[in-house]
Amino acid sequence: MSCPLAPSVDAVVGGAPAGAALDPVYPVHPLPPSRHGQSPARSRQMVARLRWFAGRHAEPDAGQWAQMGQALWLGDPLADHLMVWMRQQGMGKAWKQFEALLATPQALPSDTPEPLARYLREARRWPAWVEPDRLARGAAVLHGTGLHGMMVLRDAGLMAGYQAAGLNKPLIHTGALAKGAQRRIAETTAWWLACTAPGGLADNGPGVQMTLRVRLMHALVRHQLAHDADWDANTWGLAINQHDMQATYLGFSVVQLIALKSTGTWLSRQDSEDVMHLWRAIGWLMGVDEALLVSSEQEGRVALYRNLLSQAPADDSSVALARALMDEPLQRRYADWPKLRGWLNKHRHLSLVQWFVGARGMRALGLPLTLPWYPVLTAAPKAASSVLAALSPVWRANRVVRGLAEQQAYLKVLMGDVPACPHQLGRVAGQADA
Repeated sequence: MSCPLAPSVDAVVGGAPAGAALDPVYPVHPLPPSRHGQSPARSRQMVARLRWFAGRHAEPDAGQWAQMGQALWLGDPLADHLMVWMRQQGMGKAWKQFEALLATPQALPSDTPEPLARYLREARRWPAWVEPDRLARGAAVLHGTGLHGMMVLRDAGLMAGYQAAGLNKPLIHTGALAKGAQRRIAETTAWWLACTAPGGLADNGPGVQMTLRVRLMHALVRHQLAHDADWDANTWGLAINQHDMQATYLGFSVVQLIALKSTGTWLSRQDSEDVMHLWRAIGWLMGVDEALLVSSEQEGRVALYRNLLSQAPADDSSVALARALMDEPLQRRYADWPKLRGWLNKHRHLSLVQWFVGARGMRALGLPLTLPWYPVLTAAPKAASSVLAALSPVWRANRVVRGLAEQQAYLKVLMGDVPACPHQLGRVAGQADA
């Protein structure tokens, strides 16, 4: 069964007639989409391990539960405002204007169309709470985790996240399976490295530019799915809504920190809070409502627990995406021994996934049960290295350099000799004109 979005929401992302108001308005719906709290027992099974980290007072009250349900109807007003205008102008023409202006410094030409100027001006103006020194420190912490940091982000953040079926639906409807897991991982890794690179989040740095492209791509997806007869809004809400955007942002921050610590990496409280500050800033830049951003790791654990408690449990989309991601290591562009390295990496990742989600999670994702041999064998050396980094500034500095080199080499294996071109939307914009 499919159902269009309510007209008032549809107008936000649709092609408004010339002269129509361009400011998106997301009305309060009397009821949340039916996915909200769809299967409490199964959702509690999914978050059982997270409950240990969230603490005794993590359960949402009635008001918080209702707010989460309403967030499933909310998009990103700043990006959706621009998307309405771009649809009016023609996506091909408007996207070229956007790309040209995105590459300019903060001072925009005086004749810049108002919707474009507003998007770039407001999105590139950091809020007062952003501390550049903490952004740099948080990025250095993540670089110091090296290849292992990327592995646990993939397996605890992305693979385990496929258990939340609502997060999967925009991916399925926009052809993620046809696009392939390997390309999706490569693009996400390139974006992650751009955001965490030295200067990546400086004035119009590469991380800022790439994030603003991705943010606008999300607005385009919201528009396309709002007009897709197969998109069941009464069940799934607005595509790429605020509730799901919060879950994604917390996956890159809270989930990665928990995954690192549970596999042997020792991080100081300051290290963890600097990582959280970095992702609070990136989440803001990506369009997550400021009220849904958190200011500490513990606050993030509670927010993630509550968010996932409301998510619909695993379904066929979870299995399809998980099995595609399971075989992704076999498709990487290894310089030598491709079959052996692909097989080894596939089983290293499966071992990590088993560690993070347990047997019940593996079955929900349609993955073969395995032993968590990799995290067991590597926990002690990772603990030793991270403790040494805390004790020795020289070791810490070298660890950051080595770790970043490992992460860049990982991207090279994912991309091969193909030029890194993640989230370049010319092809999407052209299709949107049709």
